[in-house]
This record gives sequence, C-alpha cells and structure tokens, in this order.
Amino acid sequence: MNRLELKYGCNPNQKPSSVYMEDGSALPFEVLNGRPGYINLLDALNGWQLVSELKAATGKAAATSFKHVSPAGAALGLPLSEVEARIYWVDEPDSLSPLACAYARARGADRMSSFGDFISLSDVCDVSCARLIAPEVSDGVIAPGYEPEALEILKKKKKGNYCILQIDPSYRPDPVEHKQVYGVTFEQGRNELKVDDALFANIVTENKELPAAARDDMALALITLKYTQSNSVCFVKGGQAIGIGAGQQSRIHCTRLAGSKADNWYLRQSPMVLDLPFRDDVRRADRDNAIDLYMGEDYMDVLADGKWEALFTEKPPVLTAEQKRAWLDGNTDVTLGSDAFFPFGDNIERAFRSGVKYVAQPGGSIRDQNVIDACNAHGMVMCFTGIRLFHH
Repeated sequence: MNRLELKYGCNPNQKPSSVYMEDGSALPFEVLNGRPGYINLLDALNGWQLVSELKAATGKAAATSFKHVSPAGAALGLPLSEVEARIYWVDEPDSLSPLACAYARARGADRMSSFGDFISLSDVCDVSCARLIAPEVSDGVIAPGYEPEALEILKKKKKGNYCILQIDPSYRPDPVEHKQVYGVTFEQGRNELKVDDALFANIVTENKELPAAARDDMALALITLKYTQSNSVCFVKGGQAIGIGAGQQSRIHCTRLAGSKADNWYLRQSPMVLDLPFRDDVRRADRDNAIDLYMGEDYMDVLADGKWEALFTEKPPVLTAEQKRAWLDGNTDVTLGSDAFFPFGDNIERAFRSGVKYVAQPGGSIRDQNVIDACNAHGMVMCFTGIRLFHH
C-alpha cells in the first residue's frame, strides 16, 4: 500500500487527508490494528527515528512517548530502582525486559504530558512491554514487530481500536526532504547527524571529567532534541529524559520548563509524595493529577476541606517550599542538552538548581565565556558540540 486515507488532518475540519509515497513505492509501515490519525503518524514517524537512533548510538533498547510532535519522555532500557518502579506504577520491576524498562521510564518521567501519547519502540514489542502499555491511556504504538501474544494484548485496548503500526526497520528515506506551507514547497537535506562520543570531545570547562554514563546521557539528550520542536532543552539522568522544554521562543523559558519537569520527577520520589494516603478507588490518572497539584503552588486544589476526602484516606500535610528545596538539593549528576547555544549564563544558574553537572550545547554565542564561567563556578563539565539541532 502506497497511500493511506485518514479521517481528517490536524483538525476535523481539515479534509481530505491522507499519507502516501510520491514515488509510488509502498509505505514503510503497516497498520496492524486501529486507524491512525494525521498527528498519530507525525508522532509515530518522528518517534521511530528517535528510538532507532538511540539504539544505534548506545546499543540499548529505547522507547519514547510522543505528544503533539514532541517527545514527552525518552529512555534507554536500564533496570528500574525500587523507587522508580513505585512512581511509574510498576508492580514487578524485576520481571521487566529491557524494552519494557525503557517504556516504563519514557512514559513515567512526565506522566502528565504522556497521557494519551503515541509510543515508539526500538525493538520487537514483547509481552512484558505490552502488559505495561495495556493499562495506560495511549493512542497507539509503532515498533519493528510484535510477539504474537503481545499483539493480542494490545489489540484489546480502546475497545479493539488501539492503533498498532509495524515499521520496516530497513527503510531509508530519500536524503532530501520536502514539505509544503501555504502552497510553498520547502526542500532541505535530511538531518543525518550521527551522535557519538566524538561529538563530546570539545570540553571547554575546567572540569573535564566526563564518565561513560554521562556520555550516554548526552547522546540521549541530543537525539531527543533532534526530534523535539525548537527551541528545546532536555534534562537527562540515568538513561532517561526527566524534563523536556519544547517550543519556547526564549531559551531561558525552555530551561525553566525542562527544569521544573525534572524537579517534579525528583519530588515524586520524596517520602511525603511516595506515602500519600490515596484511597483504593482513585484511578491512576487521577493520582497523577493529584500528585502534580500537591507538589505545585495549587496544592489547596487537593488539600482543601471538601476536596481531599475524594482522594485520600486522611488529609496529607502541605509540602512546604523549604521541604521541597531540601529534597531537590539531593538531585545530582543530571545532564543537560540544548538544541542551540546558550546566550546567557542564567540558563546555567537555573540548570544548577535542578542538579545539572554535565552540559552539551553547540556553543558559538558572543557570550560563550560568560556561560563557561557560570559552569566553572559550579564545577560543571560542558561540551561544545558545534552542531545546532533545530527541528520544525
């Protein structure tokens, strides 16, 4: 099949809508179940590129959770700690395959943004991963294949309408790509940048100690940014993106957004949040929403009399600003990637408050030295990659 008719485009009033191969060849994916939408396919094809590149760069299984053409999360298939399993709602972490671990991390880092996502998997979807996907609110999944039992598990989602796509992993697009805006055709060479250790060789700070795990995290950050709507900044720790700031006009706003998401990820691991006394009848998504409110400035939306009773068996104490700051000070060795240079040192100061120690950015600003000085003041390691990664 070289053409697939879609229900509508980005919005229901945008008809007709379809995807097709201009050269008449077959589409590089097959629809195994459900009916993909326009945005679903944008998420699926961007997500597949991200996870396949992550697998090539690190040799590890990878997964990403996409929403509105940017990743909400991305991760490598590393084992989950006991605390991570709890905040990701995983009951038996020791039984997970590497691919399932990658998915749990990609979905779990920012569960608010991942709600209703499209999933991309680097490897054949196994039963372990399918069982994790099954209870989550998700629009669909793309992978290079599915174990028979895993496929049957996924087909039951959304009353049998869950979108399941199988990508041809051998497919290679034309090196020149095109898109239309307002009837005008744009043409450019595809971004075929290979992210490897050579990209991190130019360390410009006084601290030049860059361990292998941090290099993997840098690769994860930059490959994630390669498929994130710009401007964008990505915080990574332990093989998973923990905060992604996408589509902001100002870079400091990207950094603040990504940093606040990274802070929320770490705050979820604090004892006061882990031990919130939820009622047994509160659903997973409602727990996620309540946790997000409890950790933020609008905590009274869940703690006010007449409201907490619907969520908790007893009224939790307020999580104070002082308690949050004390806990966040324990977050260390975070990696930050930026899709373009930092024009001011304020980005570094904000990143430091979220535990950033390693930074990868293109460099090239007239204020580079100011940014380097800010990193040196905090003992950070910063690489200048020389490569910008805008994505639109």
